[in-house]
Amino acid sequence: MALIDLTLHEAAALLRQGQLSSVELTEACLGQIAACDGDLHAYLTLTPELARAAARAADERLAAWRREPAARESLPLLTGLPLAVKDVLCLKGVRATSGSRILNNFIAPYTATALQRLLDQGVVVLGKTNCDEFAMGSSTENSGYGVTRNPWDLARVPGGSSGGSAVAVAARLALAALGTDTGGSIRQPASFCGIAGLKVSYGRVSRYGLIAFGSSLDTVGPLARTVADAALLFSAIAGPDPLDATTMPVALPDLSQLEAGPGERPLRVGVPREYFVAGIQPEVEKAVREAIGVLASLGAEIVELSLPHTEYALPVYYLIAPAEASANLARFDGVRYGSRVAQDNLWDQYEATRAAGFGPEVKRRIMLGTYALSAGYYDAYYGQAQKVRTLIKRDFDEAFKRVDVLACPVAPTTAFKIGEKTDDPLAMYLEDVFTLPSSLAGICGLSTPCGFDQHGLPIGLQLLGPAFGEDRVLRAGYAYEQATSWHKQAPPRREPAGKPGAG
Repeated sequence: MALIDLTLHEAAALLRQGQLSSVELTEACLGQIAACDGDLHAYLTLTPELARAAARAADERLAAWRREPAARESLPLLTGLPLAVKDVLCLKGVRATSGSRILNNFIAPYTATALQRLLDQGVVVLGKTNCDEFAMGSSTENSGYGVTRNPWDLARVPGGSSGGSAVAVAARLALAALGTDTGGSIRQPASFCGIAGLKVSYGRVSRYGLIAFGSSLDTVGPLARTVADAALLFSAIAGPDPLDATTMPVALPDLSQLEAGPGERPLRVGVPREYFVAGIQPEVEKAVREAIGVLASLGAEIVELSLPHTEYALPVYYLIAPAEASANLARFDGVRYGSRVAQDNLWDQYEATRAAGFGPEVKRRIMLGTYALSAGYYDAYYGQAQKVRTLIKRDFDEAFKRVDVLACPVAPTTAFKIGEKTDDPLAMYLEDVFTLPSSLAGICGLSTPCGFDQHGLPIGLQLLGPAFGEDRVLRAGYAYEQATSWHKQAPPRREPAGKPGAG
């Protein structure tokens, strides 16, 4: 097995045994980036010097750990493992663009809490990955720095907005990555790229140091090759943070063992009718239903149920999220930080800077959000959307009184062709129709591979759990993963191409 094909758990074991060094592993990933990222464009900014220094430090820690048996409980399992980070999370001293030209030269003055927790455990950061501008998109076509391509088919999108992170993991440019999920931005690219992706419950992981899109929706989570690897990263980044008042002091589950214990009652899996509708790609429905059948064969009880307010999730999300984006993006004015288009007076400078710095999708959402929040329309649009959001959350609350997890598709289709939906925003928004309801409800969700379509494109199974029920979806996903081999499939190897990480 090539070094770049190792999972986090496999690599960690070899590092501890002294059969592999972090420097060797890091150089293997950097070599794969040099060979492939010219075609894929997963990275916006590479940090090879930081990565090599961190790898050398990790090797020193590992060597000391092997010499001192008494200290063996103190070394984090993540020590020396090379990861990628979505470019909406700040890393002190490194460029943070959020995929936008308006932040082209912004150097982060501090590090995001989620990322700092990984650094404290000794991870190696390879670089920052491409994404839809300010995480607004479902295809990574909205980046101000060019399109990221799906490693299974370079003519297709990787999903979004965490497309760069998903591609980095799938194409072996990193062992795992951090992404963010506001309306499906971890789960959908994980599905399109054939990897695991965990959307955490709102309040489970700190948002400090995350360049905000929708403050009541944004979550930070892992993308990895296996469910067990996703669980490992989740355990490292989760927990309350005094720098983020929205994090909750909820006890973390012990995920060191994901297997079901002896005597545990059978898993109850709900299948929501509203997630199997006309228009879904037949191969997607078939693969997901077969995956549900696998869970049944493992002893799960399958329960059909209804989430009646699902149909309202799309319009509700596209009122609430743009409204919050409109407020959050007001800070990018060319005065405090970021790019500036100099003009004779302040208002002209605001307008010129934002016109030049923001892309069309961001401008569209700012206008939608500003309209929804404007005098005379607030109650009719934003206020009403928040009321319906409550009804969507209640649907999930009632469902989880009957079942442990919900099983459904991640997206209605597999990866679509680059440019196919860029002229039709509504068609693009519909790609998130199965991920938006859970984001509005603040619950957790997992995407794990469950098949391929006739073009060889991955399909994802979505498992949804209640708020702070990550252990449920991870254990269910792990059980499914152990019974199948979809997660072991890898995209074709690429020959060396152009310069990587060009932004």
